[in-house]
Amino acid sequence: MKAGEGEDALVLAARERLAAGQDEEEVVAQLAARTGEWHACVLAVCLAVGVPRTDAEARLRHVERCFAEFEPGEEELLSSLLVMGDTFIVDAVLDEHDEHIRGLLETAAGVRGGFPGGLITWFRTGELTKLFLYFARVGIRAGRGSPPDFWAALTAAGELLAAEDGPDQAEVRAGLERCRGQGAALGAK
Repeated sequence: MKAGEGEDALVLAARERLAAGQDEEEVVAQLAARTGEWHACVLAVCLAVGVPRTDAEARLRHVERCFAEFEPGEEELLSSLLVMGDTFIVDAVLDEHDEHIRGLLETAAGVRGGFPGGLITWFRTGELTKLFLYFARVGIRAGRGSPPDFWAALTAAGELLAAEDGPDQAEVRAGLERCRGQGAALGAK
């Protein structure tokens, strides 16, 4: 790979490396080290993982200012920063049903008073069952948010998830029962 190599060649190289088991961080660092073209390499990896071009270009504009902070030889540091910033996340396109579930989970997260930032990726990638199970397990902290609204939104999301087929159905049903129990306990007070 040489400086000035075309976008198609970079995207192809990124796809090959990803298919061979390397992660986005490794691929960006290696391509950038070989070409010296941060912009082209980040765009190529975004495209290779399936980020639509318009989204990839917008993400690139958002992170470009970081490039000046790094020098040749620091490709791994920059690529690590880009991964932490979710530059290469492919946002899920959900159908109406799943979008409704995600909305209920967002409501639960909001009335809970927030959630760990690492869960943003699960919201973006549509990991609805993981989100539900996480919130059902950790619940809401005493003195924070609105417990009745939290458990109501979470129960509604759990009911929709429990109606689906999937490998996690036993866990979902158990989580749903916990949500119902927590909601009922609040109503009894």
